[in-house]
Amino acid sequence: MNYANVIEFVRQQIADNGRPPNYPFRNRFEHTMRVYRWAVKLQAKVGGDLDIIALAALLHDVGWEEGREHGEVGAEIAVEYLDSIGLEPEKIKRIGEIILIHDDKDTQRELSLECQVVMDADLLDEVGAISVLWDSMATACEDDANYKKAYYRIREFYRGNRPKIRRCKTNAARLEFNRRMNLIETFLSQLEKELF
Repeated sequence: MNYANVIEFVRQQIADNGRPPNYPFRNRFEHTMRVYRWAVKLQAKVGGDLDIIALAALLHDVGWEEGREHGEVGAEIAVEYLDSIGLEPEKIKRIGEIILIHDDKDTQRELSLECQVVMDADLLDEVGAISVLWDSMATACEDDANYKKAYYRIREFYRGNRPKIRRCKTNAARLEFNRRMNLIETFLSQLEKELF
């Protein structure tokens, strides 16, 4: 499978929907590539069909349309694209299903290992050093930005996201999630000493 062609398709597909309006510095393509890299790393630890995992990770956020769930839109776009490049129908079906439900991190239904890996990769991209940077940049975009406002924003993110470890589907993701949250905790402890 030539992932370079898929990556180019994703780049073109999300060009118009790449930045949430409330976070002008966030780029959906960059997020997609980080999720892809996390998915490949997790697959190396826990297994699963690499093509299904890689393609679902690359295509997981291609669909955004006002008034519709982006998983539904993304699954439609991904299925059509994968069919056009001649991927086997069974793989297309499995990838479409993963994209359709990838945002339902609290689901209790039985999930394939490939779906678990993609969900975990998507979750991991929202925690760790990247989230500290995100919260700092978001604070800088606000009126009266200052270090203490950034500290409080990061602290609230930490408190709100620490319990989300329960959303991790694989042990490998739980270990990584803990490492990343511990990094934020250490950062906050140091920042608190420097600011107060």
